[in-house]
Amino acid sequence: MKATPQLGGWQQIRRLGAAGALGVPAWLVTGVLLPPGEATGSLSWFVVGDPLVALGCLTALVWRRRYPLAVALTVVIASAASSLAAGAGLLALASVSTRRRPMEIGAVTLAYLTASQISIVVYPVPGSTGETGLRLAVPTLIAGIVVAAGVAVGTRRVEVRTLRERARSTEREQKARAAQARAQERNRIAREMHDVLAHRISLIAMQAGALNHRTNLPAHENRTLIHGIADGSHQALEELRDVLGVLRSGPPHSEPAQPSLHRIPDLVADARTSGLHATLTTTVTGTPPDTLGRTAYRIVQEGLTNATKHAPGAHIHITLEGTPGDQLHVTVTNTPAHTDNPAKTHPPPSSGYGLLGLAERVELAGGTLDHHPTPDNGYTLTAQLPWPTPTHETDT
Repeated sequence: MKATPQLGGWQQIRRLGAAGALGVPAWLVTGVLLPPGEATGSLSWFVVGDPLVALGCLTALVWRRRYPLAVALTVVIASAASSLAAGAGLLALASVSTRRRPMEIGAVTLAYLTASQISIVVYPVPGSTGETGLRLAVPTLIAGIVVAAGVAVGTRRVEVRTLRERARSTEREQKARAAQARAQERNRIAREMHDVLAHRISLIAMQAGALNHRTNLPAHENRTLIHGIADGSHQALEELRDVLGVLRSGPPHSEPAQPSLHRIPDLVADARTSGLHATLTTTVTGTPPDTLGRTAYRIVQEGLTNATKHAPGAHIHITLEGTPGDQLHVTVTNTPAHTDNPAKTHPPPSSGYGLLGLAERVELAGGTLDHHPTPDNGYTLTAQLPWPTPTHETDT
């Protein structure tokens, strides 16, 4: 069981004040019932000792949560010699009852009943020495009520503590889930931008290699290649700035526009402008969903990037086929590498994660991905993606 938290200053004062106030009526009634002269003597126990014992009991109750059993037993036993400490004794019994430990409650209750019988000897008021059963019944009833109230308060404290802990745990879990969702979203955006950057940098490397190795190019071809390098570098920097902005900011940051199937012709045209021998054949009918179109775009982009890296000078052919309700087939095939000076060709570095990430993307889309060399030492990348039948809402 966890330790009971300590009370604040005002909480402690309120409880001790209530215990002291509860003992005042008992002290006054006892003074009225005592024989004449015993309660009014200037040096009598009732006038001097009784209040001092009550004050000591109230002081001891300050540490009742740190030393619950010892303080409760001490206060209950001491209350036998002080009617003004009656409230302190009841508070001690109630306090130890909130711990809901039967042995402790039984020990303090027994001490309380014993103290109630001793108090009759200390203050022999008329009628207090009557039938033994009656003398035990009243303290037992009072102790039972106080114990029941203390156990109820203890149960309520445990329930409140449990609810608060659950609330804190739920809040922590919600924060953890939100942080995980943000991290996943940032990783997803980073992967999207990685695909774009890898493609751009591969084209830049290919164009720079052509300028370095072919010194006999006409001036207009040189200008075209230089313009392509500058334009590709600018676009790569813009895309890098986008991904850094997404990773540094929170969820409200706007995500860069995502490409789809209709952007594939522009992608192929951009590749041809950069010097690739790329062609496109499409027999797609209809417009696929954005997720499906974006996946097809990334497949073509990865195929162009790999061909640029590993097969410079190759002829690349992209084929798109598909109809709604069936499948979307994407094929990227390239011939073997063909360069004027293969010994001087240095392919750009590869991360090795392009096809792995692409396979994960295709799997999430419910499709299949295959890539392997062709008999003529070329390479082919093929994906089959499910294309669900579009649903149309009709008025009824």
